[in-house]
Amino acid sequence: MTLQIVEQAGSTDVGRQRSANEDSLVLKPPFFAVADGMGGAKAGEVASAMATEAFGGDLDSAEAPEVQLARMMREANRRIYDLAVSDEAHRGMGTTLTAVKVIGDDISLGHVGDSRAYRLRDGELEQLTRDHSLVAELERTGQITAEAAEHHPQRSIITRALGPEPDVEVDTYTVTAKDGDIYLLCSDGLTGMVSDDELGSILRSAKKLDAAAETLVRAANQNGGRDNITVVLFRLGEGEGENERDGVVEAPAEEETIAGQITADDVRAADTDADPPTPTATATAAPQRTAAPQRTATRGPTVRRRRRGSRLRSFVKGFFALVVLAGVVAGLYALSRQVYFVGTNDAGLVTLYRGVPYELPFGLELYDQEYASGVPAGAIPAGRRSRVLDHEWRGREDAVDLVRALERGQLSG
Repeated sequence: MTLQIVEQAGSTDVGRQRSANEDSLVLKPPFFAVADGMGGAKAGEVASAMATEAFGGDLDSAEAPEVQLARMMREANRRIYDLAVSDEAHRGMGTTLTAVKVIGDDISLGHVGDSRAYRLRDGELEQLTRDHSLVAELERTGQITAEAAEHHPQRSIITRALGPEPDVEVDTYTVTAKDGDIYLLCSDGLTGMVSDDELGSILRSAKKLDAAAETLVRAANQNGGRDNITVVLFRLGEGEGENERDGVVEAPAEEETIAGQITADDVRAADTDADPPTPTATATAAPQRTAAPQRTATRGPTVRRRRRGSRLRSFVKGFFALVVLAGVVAGLYALSRQVYFVGTNDAGLVTLYRGVPYELPFGLELYDQEYASGVPAGAIPAGRRSRVLDHEWRGREDAVDLVRALERGQLSG
């Protein structure tokens, strides 16, 4: 029996640190998509909306699904690029786009940027797309570890997007689906806040995809909500699909192509009304123990003295560990006052930072923004981008000279 889309859900949220939502999503079976705009509130929102507009109108095509997705994404890229070039207000805008077309048992994907597609199969979560980001490329080539990538200050730099260049390379894939598969498309506002392990746990435990989407967004906000958060979910099965009745596929409602429009006030109001999360018990029950019989009247006091000695030794060890840790932190802080590096800010603009490009636990950053230029990272040719934005420690004069050269266009050729 051919598999059907038996359940679907989508949600987009502004997050807790942004004033506008630059994400857009598509719920239009057999097409699903997520786009994450960049270039500032108005420009990013326009770019992601233009990307998802590619899935409007008549989408019947005799092309192979991968070919169709790649063509649609290249056409969207050209439209975004043309507007960015012709209109100063949209200069430097762009967007990610991760899209899916479901045809029977085949799932075809088109992908540009660092939004992601996942598949949950038999309880195991697998990432289907590869991030087009500077940090992902550094990790793939072994230059940094996966742990370092999670806290890297340049993790927001993407190496491929729709809009910055007149042409774009689109990654395409086709995978075979199984009964019960759940597919997740999402922006990095989710994956930057929620680990893959937690994503898998939420998807496995949710009884309905609507509830799963709400829980994923809530988890990202509870972990900081630093960016817009967008989630698209669908499940395949051998039953009757949500949009199929008596063999006729119904057209989805118009609002199923959504550009994010939720405000920070909406989020705060929702947080006030929402029930507090229920803690999840993760520790296993401790084995029951029985007291050993005392052999003499002096046995008890001896045991108590040993316990006090053990606690004292533990305290001393903990104290010295804290002293060592404080020394390390103080050394790193002193170093961070003497060096500079070049990266990007949340808007994707080349930025001068003072400090070292690392974060300590609890979100303690060892760097401060000194100066944000007007140069988008996407304006630097791909061949030079990783060398310019390589988080190399520099002296102030060297770092300032590099940023000024970028502003004058001396490194754009």
